[in-house]
Amino acid sequence: MASATTAASKKIGDIDLLCINTIRTLSMDAVQKANSGHPGTPMALAPVAYTLWQDFLNYDPADANWPNRDRFVLSVGHASMLLYSLIHLTGVRAVNEHEDRNAPALTIEDLQHFRQLDSKTPGHPEYRMTSGVETTTGPLGQGCGNSVGLAMAQRYLAQRYNKPGFELFNYHVFVLAGDGDMMEGVSGEAASMAGHLRLGNLTWIYDSNHITIEGGTDLAFDEDVGKRFAAYGWDVQHVEDANDLVAMQEALAHAKSVIDRPCFIQVHSVIGYGAPTKAGTNKAHGEALGVEEIRGAKRFYGWPEESSFLVPDGVYQHFAGGIGKRGAERRGAWLSLLARYKEQYPALAAELEMMNQHTLPAGWDADIPSFPADAKGLASRDSSQKVLNAIAPHVPWMLGGAADLAPSTKSNMTFAGADSFEADHYGGRNLHFGIREHAMGSICNGLALSALRPYGSGFLIFSDYMKAPIRLSAIMELPVLYIFTHDSIGVGEDGPTHQPIEQLVSLRSIPGMIVIRPGDANEVAEAWRHVMTLKEQPACLILSRQTMPTLDRGKYAPAAGLKHGAYILADAEGGDPEVILMATGTELNLAVGAYETLKSEGIRARVVSFPSWELFEAQPAEYRHSVLPPHITARVSIEQASTIGWDRYIGSSGAAIGMHSFGASAPLAALLKKFGFTPEAVVEVARKQAGHG
Repeated sequence: MASATTAASKKIGDIDLLCINTIRTLSMDAVQKANSGHPGTPMALAPVAYTLWQDFLNYDPADANWPNRDRFVLSVGHASMLLYSLIHLTGVRAVNEHEDRNAPALTIEDLQHFRQLDSKTPGHPEYRMTSGVETTTGPLGQGCGNSVGLAMAQRYLAQRYNKPGFELFNYHVFVLAGDGDMMEGVSGEAASMAGHLRLGNLTWIYDSNHITIEGGTDLAFDEDVGKRFAAYGWDVQHVEDANDLVAMQEALAHAKSVIDRPCFIQVHSVIGYGAPTKAGTNKAHGEALGVEEIRGAKRFYGWPEESSFLVPDGVYQHFAGGIGKRGAERRGAWLSLLARYKEQYPALAAELEMMNQHTLPAGWDADIPSFPADAKGLASRDSSQKVLNAIAPHVPWMLGGAADLAPSTKSNMTFAGADSFEADHYGGRNLHFGIREHAMGSICNGLALSALRPYGSGFLIFSDYMKAPIRLSAIMELPVLYIFTHDSIGVGEDGPTHQPIEQLVSLRSIPGMIVIRPGDANEVAEAWRHVMTLKEQPACLILSRQTMPTLDRGKYAPAAGLKHGAYILADAEGGDPEVILMATGTELNLAVGAYETLKSEGIRARVVSFPSWELFEAQPAEYRHSVLPPHITARVSIEQASTIGWDRYIGSSGAAIGMHSFGASAPLAALLKKFGFTPEAVVEVARKQAGHG
């Protein structure tokens, strides 16, 4: 890393200003060509970003996946051209699977296709789309939350894998944030947690330009943000002018020297700096400046007014001699260190290899229990904890916790050595997120971006508080696991505020999300067995508070069928079924009970356990039709949730037993009777569907 003395004493020269203005003009030109985007923040923050990248960031453009690189998070994702310009000018090479490996991550032509279909420069930075983008940002505050996860990951990796003479992980996480980030609640949640954990490897740079889309921030926001962060336990500095490179160098050097708390640098800037009529106004925020305004800005910078996408001689070379040279040296030294580490600590090195390749150790599932038939059974949250604690000892890069609900969600790792992750013990694997669901989701994404396997847990009803990061898990294709318990009106007396109705279908509607609601303890085991193998998909386990019988798998089909999403649990004898009963979760036992009653009445029925729509839809049509034959239209779905979506499986003539209103506060038995989740009610509907009603 650059020392404080070296960084702060660096002479500011013409080449520095030339590079800064190149970032500004590339950003203006790209937004103007697209006639869409946000030019003002890149114009304002170019000096800040340049100073960080050129003088401080330990990052090798030749390998954007180097594990010990410093992370740069652009939480102000609407300023994406700032990041794209840096990626291009510093010569970041492509490393993503879908890219041409070793080619430039972004060319001038890519910048010219900003915000166009299939471009590598989308409107907001997208992870996996463009090498050099550490996380998908745009929804304000999310990058801030991700950064706390990234910083926590470094602390955990250092605690477990660093050894005397082998400091493998010592990277720093830098964030550029804006007024919008500071207003969003998730940034406050994440900052509070970072302060509590004393994450001295985290620095947020806050662009305080006092402008939002509607106008000045004084319309809605006038608090002293620096004092708020001081109260969170952060080290706080102020840089009065974003163009003061020396002051920025001193602030960053100080931030790198602070090791016992996160750092917050409040930088005062002028949005749209240099624009003759729009600088310092909301007109520079969310729209192209216009040809004449750009000419005026370029005139102010001493730039050729008619030029477009100009990179002057010497700019590429200057970046190569700064971040490029420093990064190559640091990565080369690190690779040599890793080679020696592999010789001295082969088992730990093998763990790192598996972690980074998203593979699992041999025998990781050897201790997953098999649950015997039991009429009383277990709540699926309880069987889940048993399975979690059978798996986690074998996967040391698995970390997780709850939003202050671990005793209820049963999500604690309880084996010896699991411990709690705290400021005085970063090696713990139980994460205590506090009552911060939104930050929990964002932090889990940051952990997953670091190749760890995180999970976050809470009540299903509170998934609403963290919908944004859940959605971003799917967009980024991150294997984050969400464990949601208290999954239905089975919550009982807590009433409709705590009884999820629409949450299940909401989660199912997220593209790429795997939602599993297992129907007994053995399905829980199989659910865990499946989700642990996911490499590019997030998953939600939907679990009950109340007990459910553990089915006799000698009498009914094996729970291994869960991997298909839906499977025939019990079938008709002597011909095609007259009616098909489909159910998930606690309602699976209702379907089984109805099946036995119908069987005793001579009505041929089939029970389909249907824990996951997404896994079922991924099966070949031949399999799906074997489970739900198209010619059998008498069908009943049973689920204590909104019925929206079940029509895909029951058809236009089938019946959906579900929730069509909010729940109520009452003992469970009364609720089940009121809303029709009784054996008698299910049998009556099934008889009618089979033509016996």
